[in-house]
Amino acid sequence: MAPQTGSTEKERKPVSAFLQLFTWDEIRIHNGRGPSKEQWLVIDRNVYDVSNFSKRHPGGSRVIGHYAGQDATDAFVAFHSDKALVKKYLKSLLIGELAPDQPSFESNKKKSLLEDFRELRCTVEKMGLLNPDSTFFSLIFLHLLVLDAASWLTVWYFGISLVPFLVGMAFFTVAQIQMGWFQHDLGHCSVFRKPKWNHLLQIIVINTLKGLPASWWNHLHNQHHAKPNCFRKDPDLNMHPLLFSLGKTLSVELGKKKKKFMPYNYQHKYFSLLAPLALIPFFQLSIFYFAIRKKKWLELFLVVFYNIRVCLMYIPLMGFNNFMVYYWMSRYFESTWFIWVSQMNHIPMQIDYDKNKDWVSTQLHATCNVNQSLFNDWFTGHLNFQIEHHLFPTMPRHNYQKAAPLVKALCDKHGIEYKSKTLLRAFVDILNSLKESGEHWLEATSFKLRCFCLFN
Repeated sequence: MAPQTGSTEKERKPVSAFLQLFTWDEIRIHNGRGPSKEQWLVIDRNVYDVSNFSKRHPGGSRVIGHYAGQDATDAFVAFHSDKALVKKYLKSLLIGELAPDQPSFESNKKKSLLEDFRELRCTVEKMGLLNPDSTFFSLIFLHLLVLDAASWLTVWYFGISLVPFLVGMAFFTVAQIQMGWFQHDLGHCSVFRKPKWNHLLQIIVINTLKGLPASWWNHLHNQHHAKPNCFRKDPDLNMHPLLFSLGKTLSVELGKKKKKFMPYNYQHKYFSLLAPLALIPFFQLSIFYFAIRKKKWLELFLVVFYNIRVCLMYIPLMGFNNFMVYYWMSRYFESTWFIWVSQMNHIPMQIDYDKNKDWVSTQLHATCNVNQSLFNDWFTGHLNFQIEHHLFPTMPRHNYQKAAPLVKALCDKHGIEYKSKTLLRAFVDILNSLKESGEHWLEATSFKLRCFCLFN
């Protein structure tokens, strides 16, 4: 019997005798945007229909759909540490494979780069760079617990005069940001070998110690890793265009449409104040909306428990009004810290719509590093090694520095710029990038206005 290509609802179902064969052109049209809303993707030449599975995907309902109509091989390998377990899910989703005459790599992806990267990943695995160091993470966990306890003990022992009040607030802020970096490690399953232990401790840390749902964080953050700086796929870009205009392409597009929600040509001036202020209500509102909409009742209970616990710990020591100042000022400083660190690696880089680039190009064009130092490692939660983190999301952070020379050698071989800068330069580049984007928006707006006046 001749191999089948093409598909209909009935034809797509796997046949016991053989698997259906598909072309890349057939796969591309099943990107979730057609009338059928079907989502197919390719992993190691196998074709999977994830249309229904995406809703119950453990890593989030949207992230898997961002690869619909595309090859997801390298993303699949990068995200999943326990591949034997994950492949059990895939069996029921398999609908066919690429036809023998179809290349393993899509035509717009760099074959030699991906082949070298896959060799690099094998080297990384052989070197043990994906294995966590329990002592390192135990000390990380211990130090954030000490900081959290120091916040309360300072106020309890010294009272709420100005100096202990500010010192306690500082301890609370640092504890919260370091908990954020640690739960980030857990969300990537890089602390324990087994994913279930990572997920369990992540719930304890982010839900009960920070007051945020773990599933909410993973839902957003996994999308960011899958398609960094890709508008409508990376949630970190959702601030465009409501608050900021990001990147040349999006800014010019916005300007041509004469859309304006903010004075974007001044965004480099209001970013420092507005971005942290906007993040606080966004987090607070979205976590409850997400938990209720997704029926995450246990996580919602733990978030409520966190808020009650913090109130019971601090209000008896300082009163309600002082506690409001203490708590929300800490949150503002934490938000400021988080915004600058999380954006220094991405805003100055390429921002555009998804171009379906290969895994390495996708990550390298959207990320840059900050030079290594003990302070930078601690201050950023090792996100100064953003390139290595994005290429190997499950790699424990204490191994980024070991992987960096290997990644840089790969970039040098293929003519890809490996950007690394000082921490101060990274912060300044955020503002410079916002200034340039604002100028692109203003120029596009002014150009359209000049054309209108010229022809009328």
